[in-house]
Amino acid sequence: MAYSWFKAFHIIGFVVWFAGLFYLVRLFIYHVEANQEPEPAKTILKNQYQIMEKRLYHIITIPGMIVTVAMAIGILSTNPDLLKETWLHFKLGFVGILLIYHHYCGRLMKKLAADECKWSGQQLRALNEAPTLLLVVIVMLAIFKNNLPTDITAWLIFGLVIFMAVSIQMYAKIRRRNKEKMLAEMNQVNQVPQAQS
Repeated sequence: MAYSWFKAFHIIGFVVWFAGLFYLVRLFIYHVEANQEPEPAKTILKNQYQIMEKRLYHIITIPGMIVTVAMAIGILSTNPDLLKETWLHFKLGFVGILLIYHHYCGRLMKKLAADECKWSGQQLRALNEAPTLLLVVIVMLAIFKNNLPTDITAWLIFGLVIFMAVSIQMYAKIRRRNKEKMLAEMNQVNQVPQAQS
């Protein structure tokens, strides 16, 4: 029975953890793009994003990570034979990468707060795809274990994930280009009356 409880809360923990990681980097993107806004909107937005980032990181993301890791330890304590499984070694390796990503996001948050972040919105969008790929691999390993499918279906699913990531990047690029075009048109409209006066 303890195994089932640990497993249930492990799943709840990683859902919360991933939700936090997905939204956190999204806030970073908005935070960086706020630099393009005129004052006072720029300062107001950056301050608001900083508050949201801190709350999300400390109230949702970190507790989600702690519950996930603690419940995984509980699962392994009730079933130590799992540690002999090859699939689990790979899964733990990818979770290790996810932990590094999590802590790197914490560093980025501090750099954004200090106005020292050199990442562009586009670079952060690419960074935001990392947890999606890790989620897919970790879940596939947990479900299929040592029988990870390598047939055409698996490759189609992998291709779909890559396609989704590329589509999101393309959409962001088009949206940014349209915004720049609109701002250029607005600047031209504002300059015409000034030239006439």
